[in-house]
Amino acid sequence: MEIFSATNLLYIWGGFVKTIEISALSIFFSLIFGTILALIKAYASRPLRLIASAYIELFRCTPNLLWILFIYFTVQGLDIVISTIAFTLFTSAVMAEIVRGGLNAVPKGQFEAARSQGFGFFQTMGYIILPQTFKSIIPALFSQCTTVIKDSSYLSGINVAELMYTSNVVMAHALELSQVLMVYGLIFAMYFALNFGISMLVRMYQRSVVAA
Repeated sequence: MEIFSATNLLYIWGGFVKTIEISALSIFFSLIFGTILALIKAYASRPLRLIASAYIELFRCTPNLLWILFIYFTVQGLDIVISTIAFTLFTSAVMAEIVRGGLNAVPKGQFEAARSQGFGFFQTMGYIILPQTFKSIIPALFSQCTTVIKDSSYLSGINVAELMYTSNVVMAHALELSQVLMVYGLIFAMYFALNFGISMLVRMYQRSVVAA
């Protein structure tokens, strides 16, 4: 049997595309929710800070796979929706800590300067604090992006047709060890190309910051 037939390659490519879609959606929503959590933890009243802290610690101290299985068995919907919800819930806690670290790095004098110009809290955040925060945490954010992409392979355990699942389906029809190794090599190359590309973007950004 030809393991790298056009049909098999298109099937694996479809899994790769779904991996990118789920990862991109999860990162997007996690960044939004994580930023909200970070702002609550940094500036809200004590009860809200405690709630945000409890959420962050709950998800940071438990495995991602646990939440993937929990959402799979409790939420009905399309695979991409279930997967995005599971990863967003978990990754938001990590994003919150990354953003909070960036917020802490902004000099306190920025707030005083904003108040002296008549800026309110949301104006200060939107125009002054958050732009500086996101600029400083870009390397950490991209690093988390690669983690999400790699961890998306967990979704094969709940039969989501991402890259690892589609590759396993193709490998199930392999008749020789060499064919299995070739499929594994293809998977390795696809994950590596995507994550290495992200790493190169981070390095280019860091060089541009240093040069500036």
